[in-house]
Amino acid sequence: MSLSRRQLFGLSGGIVSGVALAACGLSLTSPGGSTGALLTSSVPLPRPFGTDLPRLTPLRPDRDGRARITVRRKAVEILPGRTTEIAGYDGLFPGPTIEATKGVPLHLTVANELDVPVVNHLHGGVVPPEHDGYPTDFVRPRSSRVYDYPLDQRAALLWYHDHAMDLTGPNVYAGMAGAFVLRDPAEEDLGLPSEERELTLLITDRSFGDDAELVYPLTDGVIDARYHGGLLGDVMLVNGAPWPRTDVDAARYRLRILNACNARRLELALDPGGDLVQVGTDLGLMTRPHRRSTLTLAPAERADVVVDFSEHEVGSQVTLVNRLDGGAMGQVMRFDVARRARDDSHVPSRLSSIERLDPADVVVTRDFKLSLGARGQGHGSHGSAGGSSGGGDLAMWTVNDQPYRPGVDIARPRLGTLERWRFTTDVHHPVHAHLVGFQVEQDGAPVWKDTIDVGPTSRAEVLVPIAGYRGRYVLHCHNLEHEDRMMMADFSVV
Repeated sequence: MSLSRRQLFGLSGGIVSGVALAACGLSLTSPGGSTGALLTSSVPLPRPFGTDLPRLTPLRPDRDGRARITVRRKAVEILPGRTTEIAGYDGLFPGPTIEATKGVPLHLTVANELDVPVVNHLHGGVVPPEHDGYPTDFVRPRSSRVYDYPLDQRAALLWYHDHAMDLTGPNVYAGMAGAFVLRDPAEEDLGLPSEERELTLLITDRSFGDDAELVYPLTDGVIDARYHGGLLGDVMLVNGAPWPRTDVDAARYRLRILNACNARRLELALDPGGDLVQVGTDLGLMTRPHRRSTLTLAPAERADVVVDFSEHEVGSQVTLVNRLDGGAMGQVMRFDVARRARDDSHVPSRLSSIERLDPADVVVTRDFKLSLGARGQGHGSHGSAGGSSGGGDLAMWTVNDQPYRPGVDIARPRLGTLERWRFTTDVHHPVHAHLVGFQVEQDGAPVWKDTIDVGPTSRAEVLVPIAGYRGRYVLHCHNLEHEDRMMMADFSVV
């Protein structure tokens, strides 16, 4: 296993920055509010805005609702003039954008040409357990399997990514992630920007070695202790390009934004100013739009926003910035307002209907504590693809003081009921549950999410309808280094 990891990544360490957490001696909190440590590239990096924004490659199912993707290695150009070996869907970084329609089932064949097992998970999907991407439901090397996705759910920007036990972080880092746009024809009547004025933006951060190789500090299946709290890259990528730019009309654009970073949080804003009109969250449209000057997204969170570039002069430049970081990592991408153009789009005052759940209908309240366990907790192997999960004397991330134990349920909610889940944390943890959605209040109205950003030493409360399918699913932190180091738990719908 260690040989295949070395083939995939350069394993040289980098310069680490951050504030040490005295309780465990690890670097956990960066100046930007992300939980993790910075890994510095050793290759010269390009200046921002020197590359064009790539349009993501679409993948649409055939008439029978079938589509196929192959996980394979390929040398691609990420840094200008250099090649980087990735492991991605169809050899793309990021993978193709799957476009599907609400209520039309998708049968997705995933073929694995790597020498390591992979697992595919449709993040945000309401999927039967055998197709959900449980961490040990492997697609073995040189084999394939079909994932059946009913897609009987709200239209939204979902995404798909690897979910292999212990190796989600390095596998996603290598390129195993892609956008999944689930559309509803009924939404076309809203008049939101569409076609060329609808952009999906998949934001990641990466670090590169001397030969422009992706660098991930993993040895013998165990991450370097300095990055136990999360890995932060020093190159901002949008759709696989470093700090790109793109021409836009002086018109409204719909931006579907996904934070696909392993650990980095983002606080997005426009420079020299302008509104981000949010129209959607992780799981679809909100009831009404809301104007924001900034938008914070933790790893795995998505937002659907409209930006009106007609508010800027032709020839001007509008930069999407990240206010949680300075320097190059405070820059994301640039929009160059190139021309005047007709614009028939608009943002309606009413977007969708969301029934507000009644807390009086809650049948069970559950408490989940996400925290770093005691040093040495979780020693030994649980039979994962990555080998030993102990990692010597390194403490595990835990849920309710327990590192992940496959097959052991932390909860057994009953199908068709409403529950209240309360999360408490030690540091920032983006909490994600498979199958179910979270209803939370945002700007005085209910919205649907599948990932919530729970801040340090705080508590978040969500209402959770137990709907969909019976079977075993997982709840975990979506800081991928936390997830791989055991911050995950099973729950079974009965």
